[in-house]
Amino acid sequence: MKRSITLHVNGVARTAEVEPRALLAYVLRDQLDLTGTHIGCDTSQCGACTVHVDGQAVKSCTMLAVQAEGREITTIEGLARDGALHPLQQAFWEKHGLQCGFCTPGMIMTAADLLAQNPKPTDGEIRHALEGNLCRCTGYQNIIAAVQAAAGAR
Repeated sequence: MKRSITLHVNGVARTAEVEPRALLAYVLRDQLDLTGTHIGCDTSQCGACTVHVDGQAVKSCTMLAVQAEGREITTIEGLARDGALHPLQQAFWEKHGLQCGFCTPGMIMTAADLLAQNPKPTDGEIRHALEGNLCRCTGYQNIIAAVQAAAGAR
């Protein structure tokens, strides 16, 4: 039995008809067409589905959409402002912190949460914050450099 819910996504109220068991990641992608939220594992292991819920990084493949009703959700699409990339998006571009790009939205959303809590993290703190996000391409060094660059640009 479907239920109508309202999600506040990237500053806009959006309504969706969802099954009670629908995961937030699928509702964002399939119903709201926010395909920057990637689904890599469905088990919370890879972090590609990371979004912000009420300002905190959450793996959306493990959260029911009905749990997000009325809460503020930010996806990778919501980070850019007035046509300008978010400092993390710009730094990932400039520091070559991505290759295939599959993990990038989750990495950026996790790093944005880190920088909101700790504006000047050390390498070790960045690595620790990103432990729940897997990249199969870059070897992480450029990702760390991108987060450092974004921290310096803030």
